[in-house]
Amino acid sequence: MRPGTLRRIAAFARPWRGQLGWFLLLIAVSAALGAVVPLILKEIIDGGIERHRVGYVEVLAAIVAALAVLDAGLSLAQRWFSARIGEGLIYEMRSQIFRHVQRQPLAFFTRTQTGALTSRLNNDVLGAQSAFTNTLSAVLSNVLSVGFVLAAMLVLSWQITVVSLVLLPVFIFPARAFAPRLARLTRERYGLNADMHNTMTERFNVSGAMLAQLYGSPEREEVNFRGRARQVRDIGVTQAMYGRIFFVSLSLVASLATAIVYGFGGRLAARGDLEVGTLVALTAYLGRLYGPLTQLSNVHVDVMTALVSFERVFEVLDLEPAIVDRPDAVELPAEAAAVEFDHVGFRYPAADEVSLASLESVAVLDTRIPAPVLHDITFRADPGQMIALVGPSGAGKTTISQLIPRMYDVRSGAVRVGGHDVRDLSLQSLRAAVGVVTQDSHLFHDTVRANLAFARPDATDEQMWSALDAARIGELVRALPDGLETVVGDRGHRLSGGEKQRLAIARLLLRAPGIVVLDEATAHLDSESEAAVQQALGAALAGRTSLVIAHRLSTVREADRILVVDGGRIVQSGTHDELLARGGLYAELYRTQFRPAAEPAQSADSADSADSAAAVPA
Repeated sequence: MRPGTLRRIAAFARPWRGQLGWFLLLIAVSAALGAVVPLILKEIIDGGIERHRVGYVEVLAAIVAALAVLDAGLSLAQRWFSARIGEGLIYEMRSQIFRHVQRQPLAFFTRTQTGALTSRLNNDVLGAQSAFTNTLSAVLSNVLSVGFVLAAMLVLSWQITVVSLVLLPVFIFPARAFAPRLARLTRERYGLNADMHNTMTERFNVSGAMLAQLYGSPEREEVNFRGRARQVRDIGVTQAMYGRIFFVSLSLVASLATAIVYGFGGRLAARGDLEVGTLVALTAYLGRLYGPLTQLSNVHVDVMTALVSFERVFEVLDLEPAIVDRPDAVELPAEAAAVEFDHVGFRYPAADEVSLASLESVAVLDTRIPAPVLHDITFRADPGQMIALVGPSGAGKTTISQLIPRMYDVRSGAVRVGGHDVRDLSLQSLRAAVGVVTQDSHLFHDTVRANLAFARPDATDEQMWSALDAARIGELVRALPDGLETVVGDRGHRLSGGEKQRLAIARLLLRAPGIVVLDEATAHLDSESEAAVQQALGAALAGRTSLVIAHRLSTVREADRILVVDGGRIVQSGTHDELLARGGLYAELYRTQFRPAAEPAQSADSADSADSAAAVPA
């Protein structure tokens, strides 16, 4: 167990101190009632049946019945408190994990297995919850029961009590032998369950299912899943057998002890040295003694299992977010729109800086320091200016764009917005000022309205329709049977690529940021969709500072300045005509990438012009 775990568990329980107090009091009263009933049974036999006192027997029987009703009521009250505490704990732990994970940097999500992460919010939280409800109540109830029962047995016959405890030391051996193994198996099973859950998460979304169907085969995927499920099954069987052997061992010891007491007590009763009612009461107490003792011997296993769950939860909560607000962070002024890169150098974070081995399904995280990907990047975009980034794939264009909303922190130099170093700004104000549209914009499996409101929760219908119209998709949404209430599907897959992009642009327009980042927003669209998106982009960029990662000639030509990026460096800078005149990488990109893409559009424009001229009467 890690240092401080118990203290942190107690901190989680602090909000439920009052309810826990009542819960434990009810358990104590219930345990006391359980110890009283055998004494009444003794009195029924010795004081009622053997003396033929019918009325006395009936009164005592009624008392036993009343105690049974009271115990049932106490049991219901215990369950109510148990449910309130347990569900409250689940709610708080899940909320804390969700809030904490949302604060993690983008690098965390690029490394983490989604299934392993969601497993922490489900399986491990449930395991931790059982510690407060099942384990805690079982420990207190059994300890009190054993105490009350031993006290009553000593009063009735200290000799039989001593005999009944002869085999008590034997209970210690199974607990010491099996508890560590069961804890290890529990931790391993959680990990295997997370792997299996991750496989389902990756295959059961639209993109994963499409990839599996196009490149995989149902048989191969089934074999892969069966392999993971088999590991979960096998360790479950092993864990169940260890647990059963442990329980059977304790039960056997308890049965042997009961047989010894019956033999010894029966001899005393046969000789007249012990009343029959007392022997009946003592044998009844044996069940109430060895049952709790068996469970207390197993409590070490339960506690170790619960601690594994708590430690896996705390492991996530202890991972400090790499990007946070400074204590003296300031709000970005609303009018701030200039973007400046000042001798920026950057490398991606190492695995041990942002992730956990258990969330990547590796034994040990890779501690190697990644190589720098940006070197001495310096440029400035004035308010309202458009800067185009061009260059070969892997040159560092997207990385540059991600530094503006501070998805990563620079390693040297500074990125400034409105003259402020982005590290000195609050993340909320910075990201509210920067709108981003990527080449594969993400939409949630929700309605059009909900996806738009994600950018601006207080937006009115009028504002939403205005944004949709500006993004050239308002007409399409109006034509849908449910309009704004239409569900777009997982990641927006019920819409075409162009429709998704235009909806993403509408979301950006609704947010109305002063700075726009477009990361190849039309890269994978057909010519018709691209034309519609380009019109929408015109509305998005109007009057805003923009950084555009471009692959289309039309976008490049409209830029106030073009930055050519290669190998993480800006190797050329200027306008389209200036860069063509200089030659070099931009001229090469123009010949191989931009001009071929522009020629079909130019040909189409020429054909349209010819058709129009032919249609004009002489």
